[in-house]
Amino acid sequence: MSFILKPVDTVESISPEDFRTNYLLLRKPLVIKGLSKSWPAREKWNVDYFKAVAGDLEVPLYDNSKADPSKPVNSAAARMKMGDYLDLIKSEPTELRIFLFNIFKHRPELLKDIELPKELMGGFIESMPAMFFGGSNSVTFLHYDIDMPHLFHTHFGGRKQVILFDYKWKRRLYCIPNATYALEDYDVLNPDFEKFPALKGVEGYEVFLEHGDTLFMPRAMWHWMKYLDGSFSLSLRAWDESWVQKAESLFSVVTAGGVDSLLKMALKAPYAKYREKLAVKWAEEALAKGEPK
Repeated sequence: MSFILKPVDTVESISPEDFRTNYLLLRKPLVIKGLSKSWPAREKWNVDYFKAVAGDLEVPLYDNSKADPSKPVNSAAARMKMGDYLDLIKSEPTELRIFLFNIFKHRPELLKDIELPKELMGGFIESMPAMFFGGSNSVTFLHYDIDMPHLFHTHFGGRKQVILFDYKWKRRLYCIPNATYALEDYDVLNPDFEKFPALKGVEGYEVFLEHGDTLFMPRAMWHWMKYLDGSFSLSLRAWDESWVQKAESLFSVVTAGGVDSLLKMALKAPYAKYREKLAVKWAEEALAKGEPK
């Protein structure tokens, strides 16, 4: 039992015209294997390199636990020196991961190791490159990014499994109201269609990233990720050129960020239970209506 998944198109390189016409405007994901070939990071970035340049930084670590509904943001499961954490993911499986970490604020010299792919599109948010580290067994729950940017996600040092869904499947995926993530009670790799019938028939994409691969994820695309090896990724974010979609991104930040956080803090567990019931109700209604159409 699984979702209806097809492979992501993969190219070695692509022209700006082809990228814009067939992927950016169509909101279709793409793996560009050669995008990072000119980056110093492709050769330099490994566990030992990051231990040398940033091993003394203390970093928050997250695990695969379900988000605490009473807290405005996910709380760290532990804190550790980055060097110790890198030793851990290199030596053994672990659920612990570093999430949305702007290491460049602490080590700006690392920016010299990467290049923004401005030849493909504009709108890059140069102040917000972020890194993600994970041990084998660590999983990033199914979600879309709150500010809804386009993402260029380049992976280093191992393998990562990625499952993607278009934004239009939002309600069928049991999206939590006022949030950007799905109900965490089903297994993305093996969904229970009897317990969660709205998931049956949902279509998406699956890809396995290797060292140096760059995955283009169009704005608001749902993504679930599993680290198959202790490894890490870099995400570069870019705004869409449409002012309507920029406004939609801002609205998402306000509602799924500020408003939802205030309601969580004020109402705690009752609000969380209400949201989960509403997610189920909306999913069943969408299924009955045959959405998305």
